[in-house]
Amino acid sequence: MTWQDELDAHLDKVPGTVSAYVCRPGARQAWARRADTTHYAASTMKLAVLVALFRAAEAGRLDLDAPVPVRNSFDSALPGAPRFANDRDYDNDEAVWDRVGGEAPLRWLAERMIVRSSNLATNICIGQVGLPAVAQAWALAGARHSVTGRGIEDFAARDSGVDNLVTAADLAALLGELALGATRPGPLASPAACAAMLDVLVAQEHREDLAAGLPDGTRIAHKNGWVRGVRHGAGVVFPDDAPPYTIVVCTTTDLADGGADGDEAEDDACRLIAHVSARVWAARHDLAG
Repeated sequence: MTWQDELDAHLDKVPGTVSAYVCRPGARQAWARRADTTHYAASTMKLAVLVALFRAAEAGRLDLDAPVPVRNSFDSALPGAPRFANDRDYDNDEAVWDRVGGEAPLRWLAERMIVRSSNLATNICIGQVGLPAVAQAWALAGARHSVTGRGIEDFAARDSGVDNLVTAADLAALLGELALGATRPGPLASPAACAAMLDVLVAQEHREDLAAGLPDGTRIAHKNGWVRGVRHGAGVVFPDDAPPYTIVVCTTTDLADGGADGDEAEDDACRLIAHVSARVWAARHDLAG
């Protein structure tokens, strides 16, 4: 039995929906499972926001080092709806909340959006760059089904059917373009900008899913996302002894319950993604390239 068959057999027993995509950047997939099935994006949508910011900076429309107001009030994506705000208790980064009422550099906010998955920083960044620019980032990466239609906690838009969706294939496409774009000119941004974005993703502090399945010290540029019932991990792994590979696992399952005590590290969905990551790591020399 191949490693792909082993993983499929294992995941066939998992309740809910599990999608996956593994490939060398720019190459045909080595393994795909329900790769075009849409999932609620959770915080993986922040990848496309990051790309949109760096693209806008390169085009001269934004200055990433300029301070911007840190305000907890945002326009809804639903025309005519009242402005909305984030819930501090639902966020993951006190450092951004500590600056409410003041200013912070846009680059710092973009980093907090990724490394601590700050929802407040995300909505501020979306307010600066605009949702159309985020949609363009998805399109330029070759994404076919993923949509960032609203900010986080924009419940009026959500209730009207405007949502944030991703697929494993689309997340892999975006990350693959970033990895390739760091080595040669590509559709997303300059090599320097792509390398800078990868460095932000490498600094990710939430490491309880994909990274947990890798040997200590392995370089991985990744973003995860979670809400109750959803857990995703998407990244590019850079082994010392093999070419890099992209790995995405999206789960919509009751296993994603945050653990009995609310500790995400105890989440069964985290352990599932770590298991997949470890098995793909063991096959890293055999991935089609």
